[in-house]
Order: sequence, then C-alpha cells, then structure tokens
Amino acid sequence: MTATLKLVIFSIVIMPILLFTGCGEKKKEQKILEVQEAPIMGEYILKFSHVVSPNTPKGKAASYFEKRLEELTKGRIDVQVYPSSQLYKDNAVLKALKLDSVQMAAPSFSKFGKIVPQLALFDLPFLFKDMAHLHRVQDTEVGQKLKDMVNSKGYIALNFWDNHFKQLSSSKKPLILPEDAQGQKFRIMSSKVLEEQFKAIGANPQMMPFSEVYSGLQQGVIDGQENTNSNIYTKKFHEVQKYLTVTNHGYLGYLVVMSEKFWNSLPEGLQNAVVQAMSEATVKEREYAEELNTKQFNLIKEYAKQTGKLEIINLTKEQKDAWRKAVSKIYPDFYDKNKIGEDLIKGALATE
Repeated sequence: MTATLKLVIFSIVIMPILLFTGCGEKKKEQKILEVQEAPIMGEYILKFSHVVSPNTPKGKAASYFEKRLEELTKGRIDVQVYPSSQLYKDNAVLKALKLDSVQMAAPSFSKFGKIVPQLALFDLPFLFKDMAHLHRVQDTEVGQKLKDMVNSKGYIALNFWDNHFKQLSSSKKPLILPEDAQGQKFRIMSSKVLEEQFKAIGANPQMMPFSEVYSGLQQGVIDGQENTNSNIYTKKFHEVQKYLTVTNHGYLGYLVVMSEKFWNSLPEGLQNAVVQAMSEATVKEREYAEELNTKQFNLIKEYAKQTGKLEIINLTKEQKDAWRKAVSKIYPDFYDKNKIGEDLIKGALATE
C-alpha cells in the first residue's frame, strides 16, 4: 500500500466525521478540485452496487454519496447507483470488486466471513454500550485495524454503515432473564459467535436463511429470532411472535468497500473527494438508520397495543446486566487472532 493510500484511508477514521460548512467548506472543496480547469465529464465511471431498495438507509445514503461526489468532482466521477441487486447480490459482489466489474459496494459484515473473520467482532453480544459507543469503536483505532485487514485482501475499506442493534423475540415465553431462553430454538445466520451466544444461555441455535424465518416462526420450526426493528417490522416477524424483548444485544451493519484497481486509477485530488463524500454520506446514513429504527419500533408498539397479540419487554439495568454476564463469557473463545483477536475485543471494550 502506498504512503498516499495509507494517509487517505487513515484520514477517514482519525478526522472527525463532520459536515463541512462556510468558508472551511469552500477551501476544502477548492483543494479537492485541484484537477483541471476544464474537467472531463464522466471521465471516471463508479458503479455502486447494493442489495436493498433506494428508500432504505443504505439506499438513501448511496444516493446522497452519488450526488455529493459528483458535486465535489464537477462531474469527473460519474456515480451510477444500482440498488435492489440489479447488478450483484452481496455473495457475489466481493469477487466483482476484485475484477473491477463494479467499483463500490456495501455488503453486510457476514459476507466478509471467509476473508476477514475478525469482522465478527460486531456479532459479539453486549459488547457495545450504545450506538454512540459503537460509532466511536468504528471511527477510531479498532475500526481502522479492521479496515486495514480488509485493505490487505485487495479492497479499499471506506466506512461502516448502520442497520442497527438487534432485539430478541419468542413465541414460547417472555425473555426477561437468560435462563428464559433455555431449550428454545433461535434462528441465527451463519456465525460461530451467534452459535456460541445462544449455547451460553442454554438455547438451541438453528441456522436458517433469512427468507425462511417468517415461515419457520409461523410453523413452529423455530421458537424465536434476533433482528433489528426494521427487519422485524418489514418481514412481519412480530406478527408470528408473542414476546419481543428490547435487548440491543448485537449489531447489524455494513462495510462500504471500493475496488482497489479503481481507487488506484484516481488522482489524489479525486481520492480526497471520495473520502469527503463518503464521510458526509456516513453521517447521513447513520441518521437515516436511527430514524427508521425509531419509526418502525413505534409501528411494532402500535401493533402490540391494537392487537394485544405481542408483549414488549423493556429490561431493567439489573436484568440487562444478567444477560451481559451470561453471554460475555464467550469472549475468550474468540481471542485467537484468526477468529477475532483479544486486542480487538478488549480494544472495543476499552474505547471511551
């Protein structure tokens, strides 16, 4: 990796993610636009592939990035966003990035499992105090170490984007203390961390495709699941569950990555523009994700109130501490650097 590349990637994390205003913005943009007096429109084509609809937080942030980068580069970079798997599904997009068939994507962390298993850090239950703490972890030393690991595999890791924290639901009994989960079958995505998380509380983890979760809950193949409020609401999981516990125990998110070949083709001024546009888009994406999480949780609460078919449980501090104590004992199982790494886990916990 060149010194210039290291400097630019480092700046994504160390520089505060701020919106640029007033004179400072003009000076910053002037520096970025030290290109040529008569820029060639569409000189560089940047295809941004993602799998969700344009009105989701990720979709809206991708559109914001498109507009902002084209403004910053006066059209030299033509960003073309392809939502809803129009180009690639997430399980194929990493290979496409290597081939430079697409220049940018935002896969979920699970899609990096085979190449950078350390991103399973975000699966660890109750590792993060709240969203602000999570973002501090992502935007400082621990987040940069993870990006460096991705960069070493031939990608350019830009920024972390949110889905949100996960909640627990069940059709069997209220999940108030860890022992309430004992013997219940919970759907998980493919993850050693999530498998051990449920085993730690005496539950039975069941790997199942996301598309089959609703029918699995409805037919009693599984008793419960863990997901973000937006996933629970849009897939109607709350309609086939009796109890929903607000745990915020785990996190779902994405890593925005770029084709290394495309990045290296850009002059330094345009690389700086990509960094600025991505930093601003990340601020927006986090806002969009928070708004959607709140909105859809309110819709779930309204469903519970109107139908009486769903009980929502808010844990006390003591109850939440009991869950944290029960599941955090799995952390040492992932201290091996080929799994997650002790330095990353303890670094996340120590981040102020």
